[in-house]
Amino acid sequence: MSFSEKQEALVNSSWESFKQNLPHYSILFYTIILEKAPAAKGMFSFLKDTAGVQDSPKLQAHAEKVFGMVRDSALQLRAKGEVVLGDITLGAIHIEKGVVDPHFVVVKEALLKTIKEAAGDKWSNELSTAWEVAYDGLATAIKKTMN
Repeated sequence: MSFSEKQEALVNSSWESFKQNLPHYSILFYTIILEKAPAAKGMFSFLKDTAGVQDSPKLQAHAEKVFGMVRDSALQLRAKGEVVLGDITLGAIHIEKGVVDPHFVVVKEALLKTIKEAAGDKWSNELSTAWEVAYDGLATAIKKTMN
């Protein structure tokens, strides 16, 4: 899979924008997920016992991990043309939580909407495509470990 230097730079710059306001974007990300898939609340330990999405260190850490893994996927796609998971237990964790294909679609949509807000006036179709390709590479790698 071809991933250009420019696509990698787009992902990196918007990743930095995301990290600059991690509490806000973490809440936005999980709010979008739960709007699309309310039943997903039970899949996240840090959301199970709350009335809604509330800022917490665990929520922020998980959001940072998800977005960071997509960013790392962009780096891998540029360097190697594929995504290889560093954490081989991800597949087992996703199976344990009951993750199925439609969940990946919901997370992708939430990720793109969150990055769109984080990027602000730098948002473009090219930036969206870069994140989509990187996310799809990560999702494919996770799904492989789920089989």
